[in-house]
Amino acid sequence: MQAAYCPCGTGQEFQNCCGPVLAGTAEPATAEDLMRSRYSAFVLGDDAYLAASWHSTTRPADASAPTGIQWRRLRIRDTVGGGPDDATGEVEFIAHFRTADGSRDFLHERSRFARENGRWVYVDGELF
Repeated sequence: MQAAYCPCGTGQEFQNCCGPVLAGTAEPATAEDLMRSRYSAFVLGDDAYLAASWHSTTRPADASAPTGIQWRRLRIRDTVGGGPDDATGEVEFIAHFRTADGSRDFLHERSRFARENGRWVYVDGELF
C-alpha cells in the first residue's frame, strides 16, 4: 500500500511532513514549515489547527477554512527570515484551487509570521 503524499508539496509522505504538526506531536521549525502545515490544514479542513496556528491578536472569530474550494497545489515563491532562530518571517506563496463550479483560480499572498509563546504563528498577509 502506497502512503499518501503531503498536500503541501514537499514530495514527502504526509506522516513524515505535516501530519505530526497537524496532530500536535511536532512543531514547525520555520515560518515556511508553518505555512506548509496551514496549507495542508486548509486542504484537509482542519479548522482547529488553523485557529490554533493564528496569532492571538489577529485571529478572526471564525478561522475556519472556506467551503466549496478544492485546494490543488502550493508554490512557495519567496521566504524572508523565519528560520529556526528568527522571531519573525515572511513567506510569499501561490495556492491554486478550484471552486465548486469547477472554475480554477489562485491565492497569491505574502504572509507574515511571528513567534508567540515560542511557537510560529500566522499574523496576517498581503494579497497580490
